[in-house]
Amino acid sequence: MELMFAITLTSILNWVYVALGLGLVIFFHELGHFAVAKWCNVYVERFSIGFGPVIWSFRKGETEYALSIVPFGGYVKMLGQDDMDPSQLSSEEIAQDPRAYSAKNVWQRMAIISAGVIMNILTAILFFAYAFSSGIENPTAVVGSVQAGLPAWEKGMQSGDRITEINGRKINSFMDIKRGVALSSGPLDIKAVRRSGEEFSLTILPEQKELGRMIGTAYADGLRTAGMLEGATAGAAPDTPAATAEPPVPMNARIINVNGEEIDDPFRFQQILAQKRAEPLEITFQVLKNDEKVTTTIPAQPFQELGIQVDIGQLLAIQQGSPAETAGLKKGDKIMQVDGRGLGNDLNPLHLPEYFASKHGSSVDVTIKRENEGGEVAEMTISVIPQNRPGWVEAPYGPDVPLSIPSIGVAFNLINRVLKIQEGSPAATAGLQANDALISIEFIPPPKKDSEMKPIKLSFDQELRNWAHAIWYLQRLPGWEVKVAFSRSNQVQTVSLEPVESKEWFMPTERGIYLLPQLQTQKANGIGEAIGMGFDSTINSVTDIYLTLRNLFTADLSVKNLRGPIGIASVSHSHASRGMPYLAWFLGMLSVNLAVLNFLPIPVLDGGHMVFLLWEAITRKKPSERVVIAATYVGMMIVLGLMVLVLYLDIFVHWLQF
Repeated sequence: MELMFAITLTSILNWVYVALGLGLVIFFHELGHFAVAKWCNVYVERFSIGFGPVIWSFRKGETEYALSIVPFGGYVKMLGQDDMDPSQLSSEEIAQDPRAYSAKNVWQRMAIISAGVIMNILTAILFFAYAFSSGIENPTAVVGSVQAGLPAWEKGMQSGDRITEINGRKINSFMDIKRGVALSSGPLDIKAVRRSGEEFSLTILPEQKELGRMIGTAYADGLRTAGMLEGATAGAAPDTPAATAEPPVPMNARIINVNGEEIDDPFRFQQILAQKRAEPLEITFQVLKNDEKVTTTIPAQPFQELGIQVDIGQLLAIQQGSPAETAGLKKGDKIMQVDGRGLGNDLNPLHLPEYFASKHGSSVDVTIKRENEGGEVAEMTISVIPQNRPGWVEAPYGPDVPLSIPSIGVAFNLINRVLKIQEGSPAATAGLQANDALISIEFIPPPKKDSEMKPIKLSFDQELRNWAHAIWYLQRLPGWEVKVAFSRSNQVQTVSLEPVESKEWFMPTERGIYLLPQLQTQKANGIGEAIGMGFDSTINSVTDIYLTLRNLFTADLSVKNLRGPIGIASVSHSHASRGMPYLAWFLGMLSVNLAVLNFLPIPVLDGGHMVFLLWEAITRKKPSERVVIAATYVGMMIVLGLMVLVLYLDIFVHWLQF
């Protein structure tokens, strides 16, 4: 009870910090306008944080200071400048008042309009500087996994590679990699370093996915278990081998020893997991809070099996420089036999990644069918020498992610035609037979009090026939009920299956330990370096925003990536839960976003006003009242439309899907 109270109180305090932080960003922007307007002797009627009806205010001197009900921004209302009444800008009567905004010369008005943006840039540098002076952790620029079939995989990028540069921009963290890919156009020139220290370069053309450009890399796991700040309430996931360990896997602790071997390299730990996948592991953790050492034994994690062996599809991808490419295998080939054993009936295609890995250094005969030019189908046998790279470390995480054989560098899908049902298996008990066509598999969560988990259904058709992905999903949902729908003689049937643990097939992964990404600390040595790092981060953020806008217009980036006020508040709370330096870093990002977006040439925004002022400076006359009013209302429609869009995305895309 005390723990829950502490968690709730911490969450409430974090929301308070978020509200204060977001209000501070808006306050500094409006303070810039306000201060320069006062300096230019403009009569300021109201200084408001928020829009709409005023919920609290006080007056000091001639200005009313207000807090308004709609917390999406703020405004400084000056005599002769009111976005709700654009005619004031061209009113000759108001311009007669020497303290009116419209009575000031062009350069004074430009100073007033640009002051908010300048203030946000300056405060962004300070927010970033505070974050870096305190120190923040970010995922390293080391590649943890490479998604089979995507461009990075096809070009030969591997786990453990550290990316140092993309298109000439220095890469410091994994977030830089994501931005460098998503906000680019055309091919990427990538410089990287292997774990061995060998430097290499690649030119990779990202693949356009629903949310934007991707090359298929993910961050690397580290050696530290999650803690309460990351949302974990235990060191291991429920219903996994790690959850059965006694004593329990501690939170916020670091792995220091595995089976008597001192561990300081996360990739060495991943190697041990793969090499010793069938054995229990004795792991020693060092709790970071008090340096206490906890040693526990975590059993192996058997694959959950259904007893269904399906057909293999054609090779979808061949890795550049791989044994498969060297031997002459090509996209479109279909593997029929391996070392004389037929696939689907004799050798389960799901076991191919481990089979080839077990033969590393030796020659393996692969019999394939290949369709030549003209439609002629030829059968041939090719000898391949696999490398020592374990299977199922490049897992089919998504429905469009094929199964790979890392040791030879090929990827393929397993299609939904049943070739064999293993005797005594759950599928045999349920009555499935060879030649059945799998239609869908549904995972139903176990009944638990207050559970919000929903059933998950994967369907198979001519476009999506990735049975390997369904099997991977099965491993991630232990204890869930499984229903399989299949077609036989044009009749659709649905059966329930109870998965069983394999006695000889084991997962090469973390066995349910909650591991944080491999992290690095970015911390400045002194105030000067902190300000320098803050300045660099501000410049990079400005560049990223303009690249984001460009890619949105070119459709290289989906609008689904945008976030509105709900999303911003949620992300702010997430950063606040990690500590003040992380919230300050996010507020720096937000300040830059506010500065850049507010200076876009859209009427009602500062950038729109600047366009009018530039026109006046060049032509020596103000734009007509008719033009100003029309442009202002168009700008208001654009801004309101964008607000509706991001609110829709917040509620119906990000929140409901979450």
